Amino acid sequence: MLTAEPHHIIAIGASAGGMDEINSFFDNTPLDGVSYVIIQHLSPDFKSRMVELLARHSKLVVKEAEDGMYVACNEVYLIPHDKFMTISNGSLNLTDKENIKGPHLTINTFFNSLAEDCGKKAIGVVLSGLGSDGTEGSKAIKKAGGMLIARDPINSEFGSMPSNAIATGLVDFVLEPALMPGAIEEYVKNEAELLRDHHDDERNLKAIIDLIKENSPLDFSDYKQATILRRTKRRASFGNFSSLANYLNFLKMSPDEIDILSKEFLISVTSFFRDKAAFECLREEVIPDLLQKLGHGQELKMWVAGCATGEEAYSLAILVAEQLTGEFKNTVVKIFATDIDSYALIHGGKGIYHLNIATDVSKERLEKYFIREGDSYVVAPLIRKMIIFAQHDLVKNPPYCNMHLVCCRNLLIYMTPVLQKKIFTMLLFGL
Repeated sequence: MLTAEPHHIIAIGASAGGMDEINSFFDNTPLDGVSYVIIQHLSPDFKSRMVELLARHSKLVVKEAEDGMYVACNEVYLIPHDKFMTISNGSLNLTDKENIKGPHLTINTFFNSLAEDCGKKAIGVVLSGLGSDGTEGSKAIKKAGGMLIARDPINSEFGSMPSNAIATGLVDFVLEPALMPGAIEEYVKNEAELLRDHHDDERNLKAIIDLIKENSPLDFSDYKQATILRRTKRRASFGNFSSLANYLNFLKMSPDEIDILSKEFLISVTSFFRDKAAFECLREEVIPDLLQKLGHGQELKMWVAGCATGEEAYSLAILVAEQLTGEFKNTVVKIFATDIDSYALIHGGKGIYHLNIATDVSKERLEKYFIREGDSYVVAPLIRKMIIFAQHDLVKNPPYCNMHLVCCRNLLIYMTPVLQKKIFTMLLFGL
């Protein structure tokens, strides 16, 4: 049993509907000398039986938090439904929600205080939920030297919270809830060794990035290194390499593996009409304004930078097509969809997508702008002809110019501030 003082405190952020994930987590939690604090989104009038329910899934003592309560080892503390909670000098501090103006970002509030109070002994866990609560607090924990875990959003019905945390590039592990306690136990037991390994990892990762740069046109030097490291370790684990040093030696002898690894670094995650509020703004305000300002016979030109497999570009084309009526009926539309990933561009160019896009595309739009072929939807020619797919490196290549609209979403977050500033300047030049 671990008895180190001060001990690690694990803060778990979850939505009100995350009980199954919390249960799965605590079904696998050992008596390992740490403490757990659960920060769950609950409405002020919610009457919770969580202490009773969670006690059935844990060997640990489960308590509802009280003001001034000291956080002890091998105990679980639950935030009351009507309170904000922070921690100071190892004790919990509660404040009535009604005394604090919203929005009530309870996870950020506790994560921030945990980072300040526990430093490198702070561990943050982000489970499923809507929105981005926990993201800013995760940054604070990482800045203090702590550790972060997020549940895999791919298998989550409500993946916004973990997705936003992962997008910071700071999350150490992306796991299913049942696997998290094992990772925490290993981390706590081997913290000193892991810190030494971290310095070795930094050195080996730099060598790997240099190797990719020497053997391809891709340069990941200014991408967020935590993201690159996590993807490198995942690829190395697939090959059963025990260390990055061993994986680096293998890379030096395998050009094919260098190519595969570089593809791992390219973020090609997207969906149709992702972030519906943004697309509603485009539909209601931006596109009508752009069409009104076009000169007679002028083309409407747009650039989707970092288009991945094309869903965002096609979504934009559909919004434009819906407004090409009356005086705009014959307007020529050119949407330049660019990405550094040639494989993603090939996918996008084909315009073939799985039937599950029906969760993001309305029935009316599917019938009008797609053709059903077997177990796939194919983008209709009316939409496909608007899109020009092209390989383009935002870091090295000049920007597309004289555009009426430039979209670059979910890309800059993976880059360092220096590279973000450079690319943002280029994107502005495209307008």
